[in-house]
Amino acid sequence: MFGWEFPPAISGGLGTACFGMTKALAQRGHRITFVMPVLPEPGHQSHVTLVAASAFAETAGPPAGITVRPVESPLRPYMAPPDYGRLEESLLASPGPYGPDLFSELERYAQAAGLIARRVPFDVIHAHEWLSVPAALRARSVSGRPVVLHVHALEFDRSGGAADARIVAIERLGLLEADRVIAVSHFTKRAIVERYGIDPGKIRVVHNAVSRSEAARSTGGSKPFSGKIVLFLGRITHQKGPGVFVEAAARVLRVLPDVTFVMAGSGDLMPQMIERVAELGLGSRFLFTGFLRGEEVERMYAASDLYVMPSVSEPFGIAPLEAMRSDVPVILSRQSGVAELLHHALQVDFRDVDDLAGKICAVLTYEALAREMVERSREELAGITWDRAARQIEEVYEQVTGNR
Repeated sequence: MFGWEFPPAISGGLGTACFGMTKALAQRGHRITFVMPVLPEPGHQSHVTLVAASAFAETAGPPAGITVRPVESPLRPYMAPPDYGRLEESLLASPGPYGPDLFSELERYAQAAGLIARRVPFDVIHAHEWLSVPAALRARSVSGRPVVLHVHALEFDRSGGAADARIVAIERLGLLEADRVIAVSHFTKRAIVERYGIDPGKIRVVHNAVSRSEAARSTGGSKPFSGKIVLFLGRITHQKGPGVFVEAAARVLRVLPDVTFVMAGSGDLMPQMIERVAELGLGSRFLFTGFLRGEEVERMYAASDLYVMPSVSEPFGIAPLEAMRSDVPVILSRQSGVAELLHHALQVDFRDVDDLAGKICAVLTYEALAREMVERSREELAGITWDRAARQIEEVYEQVTGNR
């Protein structure tokens, strides 16, 4: 399995999803070698065999004429387009065998993947996202094993309309060449078919899930201050709709002045959001936490009275499930894959700021509504499991290998 995130080294939902699905697959008897640029941390214990591509390449011996040292890769699966230039500058300035840009780094990862494929036994190549496409195809050329491409998001989702043509080309190549494609939602499957012309019969929808962690119950629900808390937790990028959240907050605070809005995360639009909050005079009722991880995330959910995901284009969206696991009512965008599963979360069109503000006020004002949403969410979560997803992934493996 090729991917760029695995706990504790995560920067978005991809790492959480990879952990959940691989754990469920391992529990069903599968042996998984997860190949990533470098290991999360020395000695990290996991249910999968983690292989650092850079270290493996060094010990196995690189191809003639290429010198490879184990180096920390700066690539991230959800990097926003405005960061690409800074990434390329850092690659050029950093010591080590980096290529001149992001795409040369992908080629270096693919070279290591070819070496690994010659020495590690496996039946299926399972690749996550476009960043893993060159590595997966190189591994197939060496081994002859089938490739399953798992699409968690498309470049069109991440870029907000300013898609990078080079990334689109890699996505197209991966979708055309893969033996099967897994999409995280019907929302994403439709986008793959419409934008890339892929045969819908080649695509299997496998919804993500949420792990049954006890962390949400053990962190407690103490709040840093009095009053209701409305939470936005995610990357502060165009895709996630942070501007809609800020505008809705302004409308809510005219009616409910004691509510506190929290924007947890980081991203290229964070400075713009801070400026807009200041322009609207919301500074005393608006908090920016920066990027949160691990128990910090669980504590933030536990302290919140409502979670809002106003995404412009969300292929799935695990965060609402995490919030529901913490017994937090959820309002989410209809333009999201997770909306296909959640029938008792309130839904809004991301463009409709007034509707979002009205539903926030309703949940915070009517306790009976909030309690009903929590109770129904518990029932829905019972059927949204990684074991269910793992069984569906197994069926895809059986199709490409012919083993039933």
